[in-house]
Amino acid sequence: MSTIGGERLGRPGTQVDLEPGAPELPTKVSARSWIVTDAESGEVLASHNAHWRLPPASTLKMLFADTVLPKLPKDRTHKVVPADLEGMGEGSSLVGVKEGETYSVHDLWLGVFLRSGNDAVHVLAAMNGGKEKSVREMNERARTLHANDTKVVSPDGYDHKGQVSSAYDLTLFARSGLQNEDFREYAATATAKFPGETKKDKKTGKKKRGSFQIQNTNRLLTGDVGIKPYPGIAGVKNGSTTNAGNTFTGVAQRGDRVLLVTVMHPEGGEAHGVYKEAARLLDWGFAADGKVQPVGELAAPGNAAAGGGAPAGKGGEAGGSDTHAAAHTHSKPSGGAGTALAVTAGALVALALVAYGVHRRWPLPELARRRRR
Repeated sequence: MSTIGGERLGRPGTQVDLEPGAPELPTKVSARSWIVTDAESGEVLASHNAHWRLPPASTLKMLFADTVLPKLPKDRTHKVVPADLEGMGEGSSLVGVKEGETYSVHDLWLGVFLRSGNDAVHVLAAMNGGKEKSVREMNERARTLHANDTKVVSPDGYDHKGQVSSAYDLTLFARSGLQNEDFREYAATATAKFPGETKKDKKTGKKKRGSFQIQNTNRLLTGDVGIKPYPGIAGVKNGSTTNAGNTFTGVAQRGDRVLLVTVMHPEGGEAHGVYKEAARLLDWGFAADGKVQPVGELAAPGNAAAGGGAPAGKGGEAGGSDTHAAAHTHSKPSGGAGTALAVTAGALVALALVAYGVHRRWPLPELARRRRR
């Protein structure tokens, strides 16, 4: 696995450095890969197979939004033509975009973030110059963010051969996207009105266009049977496909502390397992504040040709962990981690990283919570 962000992040299994008095990691976490980070400092508090390349499902839409959202004015409108909706995979999640109807960019982003609508993604991609151009720009954006585990084949995250990302990369996409005020607003919106079809009123004979309510499928934001909204949650994106299983990246705040968590493919069979495991990891992260040593860092964005981006840590090491610090590794790895563990540490080749002299913080102002439109 890659070592961008620190050598520890390239090791298989769970990585954490607990100081005296620190809470133990939750035991009921079955995800193949996960990561908990400080959203502002970029410190990785703990991880499990952070760079394992896995199908991302609709969490890849965070990269689509980070790439395309700043380019399209939210009040711009577009009349949907049949070609806009071509190429969507069978069984795609849809918000209900209709051919011949006109939508604003604002409407379409609500459809992307709340309902994970592949139809809305494809229309926005068309407005951006087409699917191929959007995919190319997403891959370029991923390289700029040093998300080198990611290969984009389709902008909507639908299962395609070779389309992969990682818990580390998905966290990079969320952190970058959250710098944008509109991204934060869409990610934090719980319910909204979405334009419906234009129909002729039977009584008056006049055409009228109605709307219908949509609700965010992020269950830590809205809650559901057997799961409550997570305190302080402010987004970001969930996904689910046959190959990816369930995936989720979330951001939450308590006091001055803002954490990001990404969970990929839980295998415990628990109802709403991806959200419950994410909530357990967030609880741990907040409880562990100041009681753990970081095992790596999120790379700061930079020149895509640079080949890395993690700040140098103690002794000049990327990620800031001491060479003698032992990994806190679960005796029974979750999911397919056994496969990853077959790769010995001696076989891992460290990538050359570009050291950043300044420890960067990315403040996330005005994090919204459960907005309704």
